Amino acid sequence: MIVTEGLTRHYGEIVAVDNLTMKIKSGEIFGFLGPNGAGKTTTVRVLCCLISITAGNAFIGDYQVGKPEDSLKIRKMVGLLPENAGLYERLSAYRNLDFYGKLYEMPETRRKENIEHFLRMLGLWERKDQIAGTFSKGMKQKIALARALIHDPEIIFLDEPTAGLDPEAAQMVRNFILELKKEKRTIFLNTHNLDEADKICDRIGLIKTKLIRIASPEDLKKGLWSRKTAIQLHNLNDTILKTVKQLDSVKSFQTMDNKLILEVDDPEKENPSIIEAIIKAGGKIVFVTEVRPSLEDVYLKLIKEA
Repeated sequence: MIVTEGLTRHYGEIVAVDNLTMKIKSGEIFGFLGPNGAGKTTTVRVLCCLISITAGNAFIGDYQVGKPEDSLKIRKMVGLLPENAGLYERLSAYRNLDFYGKLYEMPETRRKENIEHFLRMLGLWERKDQIAGTFSKGMKQKIALARALIHDPEIIFLDEPTAGLDPEAAQMVRNFILELKKEKRTIFLNTHNLDEADKICDRIGLIKTKLIRIASPEDLKKGLWSRKTAIQLHNLNDTILKTVKQLDSVKSFQTMDNKLILEVDDPEKENPSIIEAIIKAGGKIVFVTEVRPSLEDVYLKLIKEA
């Protein structure tokens, strides 16, 4: 659905995006993560035909980004929620959406249906006639999200859709994104919210001008750290430590108060015998759990290395 081949964008001597090659599948939620200035917004602007490519190629469906005869076709295929809502503040929520629907030359009946559909989904139908300038930031963001969808785009680019929103509004936007996925739309999500990306993205790309890695959130975590098991004990003594040191299945371990954190190759296979050995050594186990790195751990490690 979205393909880039060596995509590069310069601003004068500054390289904003460098040799970006990736493929985003139809119907997936793709998260694009990176620090400020990493090239996320520039990539979105290029793919939406808002700025030109310096080098390389990009394709949206069957159309080539930067090819004049394809640009309008791409713009009809995509919807964009920019970082700033950019609404006409003297117009009502309804008239804002109606105006943009007309720009996309949508038939009146379909335009009205979509406006009602999206405003109801976002909990704003009852306030459709309220002037946009009187809305809170969260409500403006919801209207801007509806605007990005008014023309039924196949691909939706969301640039920090929950930035600055209160927890309730942010949760509603996340749920709305998941509803869009059910409609088989492809979603390209720029975000700094790592917990958000972990929860809703099928795959994640990490960028710092250059692409660092692409994988599912789970595969990103597994690929950087070996699996670890935490065993909480009533009391951790020298006898238990000596027993654990003698176990061939334990590659390494560390202690934290009365907790053992063990590194093993195959926890499902090795953990039962490890637990049995600890019990025979007099250990009283409170609970056993797997230690899982967070997406934040992965992000910070990969960005630092880059």
